[in-house]
Amino acid sequence: MSASAGERLRIAILSPVWFPVPPTGYGGIEWIVSVLADGLADAGHDVTLFASGDSHTRAKLSSVFDRAPSEWIGHSFWEVSHALACLDRAADFDIINDHTGITGLALGGLVETPVVHTVHGPLAGDPDPGELYERVVRLVPNSKLISLSLNQRRPKPDLPWLANCPNALDFSVYPCKPHPGEYLLFLGRMSWEKGCHRAVAVATELDLPLKIAGKKREEGEQRYFDEFVAPHLNDRIEYLGEVTHGQKVELLQDARATLFPIEWQEPFGLVMIESMACGTPVIATRWGAVPEVIEHGKSGIIVDSYREMGAALEQADALDPTACRRYAEERFAPERMVADYVAAYRKALEQSAAA
Repeated sequence: MSASAGERLRIAILSPVWFPVPPTGYGGIEWIVSVLADGLADAGHDVTLFASGDSHTRAKLSSVFDRAPSEWIGHSFWEVSHALACLDRAADFDIINDHTGITGLALGGLVETPVVHTVHGPLAGDPDPGELYERVVRLVPNSKLISLSLNQRRPKPDLPWLANCPNALDFSVYPCKPHPGEYLLFLGRMSWEKGCHRAVAVATELDLPLKIAGKKREEGEQRYFDEFVAPHLNDRIEYLGEVTHGQKVELLQDARATLFPIEWQEPFGLVMIESMACGTPVIATRWGAVPEVIEHGKSGIIVDSYREMGAALEQADALDPTACRRYAEERFAPERMVADYVAAYRKALEQSAAA
């Protein structure tokens, strides 16, 4: 439903600067930002997306850098320059939705325009990100946070949560291809918590081919890959690198099942709905937001340990690919996410007006 003139909001969406919107390869946050910005613009709102200049959007695009500075990921100069370009124009907007991380949350306290911060990462770990969030919101008392799942809030339930807005997909770029696949698939960055080595163990146990695609740009990711994944690569266990969106979709369409063997408090897990959208069942461990994303026995199979994944493959084979797709469309449609965010923005504006 399109917004009428009286309901039309002037919205700034502040994306992370490290990858274009939408991303050409890795970049789960950037995919969500893309769907959100386009959906808000299509709904009739006046939307400005602050992202790198090589981004593509139906919103107005504002950029500091012509190209996403991916090679400088983690360097604060680029991140702060990008955030300040948005905040310098805060008076132009009714509300700002920050997706950049804790730096954006802290800087948002400098402007009078309400800033809503979407938490894309976990709130537990070492070092402790939840403790850092607590310190920032003490200094920025008007902080307003959006979670991706209710489980994400569990380590810090007393933070100033405004709304829960699960992620969504643009299903037009995830065509469903119902047919039996032959290989298992792992998609994700190379890290212990994501568990590529656990997917390798499952494929080895079942004597099935495994295709692996994921990011290993950072030093820790490369070390993990070299130690726990590379020694097991052969003609049946194959690492494809950091694939494009089109390649990812083809991998998902042709897989027998997608393995999601996490052992951490995953805030959401976009790979799961990407797989379901393509008609491929997910076998996932019961960590983080998994039970909020997958309906066991309908869109995927949830197990308590990756060691149970092999035994669960027959159950996954029995799932209807078109039912997986329908479930994803019903639960994770862009229109639902956009409506969730608009409701959150209006709630933030009401709170600010009452303050």
